[in-house]
Amino acid sequence: MRKLVLIVIDGLTPAMLERGIEVGFAPTLSQLAAAGQLGRAVSAFPSLTPVCLTTIATGAQPGVHHIPHLVWFDREQGRIIEYGSSFAAARRSGALRWWRDTIYAMNAEHLSSEAVTIFEALEDQGLRAAGINVTCYRGRARHLPVVPGVAPPVLGPSRFFFYGLFESRDAGTSPTAVFKRASGSVDGYAEAAARWLVTRDDFDFLFYYLSDFDFISHALGPEGADEGLRRADHSIATIVEAAGGIDSFLDRYDVLLCSDHGQTQVREGVQLERCFSDLPLAGRRASRRDQLVVTASNRAAMVYRLEGCLLENAELAARLERDPGVEVVCYRDGADAVARRAGAELRFAPAGQGWRSSGDERVLDQPRARERLWSALENPNAGELLISAAPGIEFADIAGRHHAVGGSHGSLELGDSEVPMLAVGIERLPASIAEIAPTVLRHFGIDPPSYSTVPSLAA
Repeated sequence: MRKLVLIVIDGLTPAMLERGIEVGFAPTLSQLAAAGQLGRAVSAFPSLTPVCLTTIATGAQPGVHHIPHLVWFDREQGRIIEYGSSFAAARRSGALRWWRDTIYAMNAEHLSSEAVTIFEALEDQGLRAAGINVTCYRGRARHLPVVPGVAPPVLGPSRFFFYGLFESRDAGTSPTAVFKRASGSVDGYAEAAARWLVTRDDFDFLFYYLSDFDFISHALGPEGADEGLRRADHSIATIVEAAGGIDSFLDRYDVLLCSDHGQTQVREGVQLERCFSDLPLAGRRASRRDQLVVTASNRAAMVYRLEGCLLENAELAARLERDPGVEVVCYRDGADAVARRAGAELRFAPAGQGWRSSGDERVLDQPRARERLWSALENPNAGELLISAAPGIEFADIAGRHHAVGGSHGSLELGDSEVPMLAVGIERLPASIAEIAPTVLRHFGIDPPSYSTVPSLAA
């Protein structure tokens, strides 16, 4: 049984990876591509990091794992959950609550018990799992924070390095990396932890998450992030060199490499709340007089109907549909989902192994749109209405921040939703990020959870 390294480069587009390989500024990735196979796959919806990394780590779609967005409304607590749309949004939602929600509650409380992480499944079978900086980290081993009191104890993989806040071993990493992202030190921290693990060959499976590319692409746009790919390539070269070079590395490990979502260029940030200027909207907390909660960030948004709202989903969708910043609005109507776009409507629902639908099929021409929307609507933490932004548009977050004129993601559109997929030693390339965890488990001879719909290699 060969060991496996899963590398996720946040926000990397297929076009950028292919260009880096062709032009030559990603030499380590070029070596991996030459040794294996390269393709493209589809992300989840919304195509936002907490949703997508959780899908990668569990093999579950949002309807199963229950992480709905970068920002969402907790109906039971009557408040906004903010995972970090921006530092300003984190402060606006309450800095201490943001810290607890992101560092602790996302895994301990928000992540469904029905979803099984790669770390849990592997270590239940006696294998050694390692995770570096991945936000969906739930495992079986209890870890105390490096600085006592900074966060509650968490359950993670036995080999666990999380932004200097939790460390299963003293690997000589920088404890302040998370505060100096602009200098590239977040991935620098990941490099140090991964180098330590590879040098000791101290794992059977490693989830190596590199986030700096997404940060650079947000600032410069996906076509201007060459430096981000150079940094990511260097981070991968670090662990290759720790194993003794590319031949030694591939003698020891099989590799699966992808991103969590894509990115597209945005020219304008808009406040989606403008669609409901005549209605009382909740802020960080909902009051009895509020009728709606709008949670928006990047290129996806949700609308929650509160008890006092007299408008039905269809009426709210009609308002959103008229806004030039909106491309698709989707909501449930009984047994059906309804998607609306530019005056046209498509109703759909699962039927056997496919879909039954009526209306204009052109409403959902994005990759695997029905599947992704249906699961997003099934998420109990999602809003009643899901919104995908028009090309070039980003929805401002709770603090009014956006990435115009840089890059962004979150929508159903191909550019936001398509990811590169590179494999060495893996027989079949996953066609979606939901297929990654089942592929990893089958690599180790473990049956995936029952919610997995990925066919086995023998099928």
